[in-house]
Amino acid sequence: MEILKQILSSDLGSSFNDIAFLIFRVLLAVELFRVHGLKKFRLENGQKEIIPNPLGLPDKMNALVASFSDLVVPFLIILGLGTRLAVLPTIGVTAIGYFVVHRKDSLEVRDVPYMYTLSLLLILALGAGKYSLDYYLLNLL
Repeated sequence: MEILKQILSSDLGSSFNDIAFLIFRVLLAVELFRVHGLKKFRLENGQKEIIPNPLGLPDKMNALVASFSDLVVPFLIILGLGTRLAVLPTIGVTAIGYFVVHRKDSLEVRDVPYMYTLSLLLILALGAGKYSLDYYLLNLL
């Protein structure tokens, strides 16, 4: 029970910080879903998105992790539900994008996975804040 409280708790210090972090969480998650999640549904030049597989995972598992990270995690971030645990797969995907997939690309290309990774690490460190389902659930315990 104590570990669950640690995972759900978040003290950002003031209502202003909680509101600012809510806005940050929502805008980041909407952008992640809009730019990366929706690519999983649409065809570009008549082709489905090719999901890189630098770790050599089974193709279905690789696609599942990438899809979960871009389609489901953004909604969990918006709701602030299991936020610290929810961001972990997306941190993995974006960090691998930065360190492995785009390691030889220009800084301009590497910038996107870098910024997502940093932003998600911030959410991991701080939690969801007061305006989240995590906060509500913590107060039920």
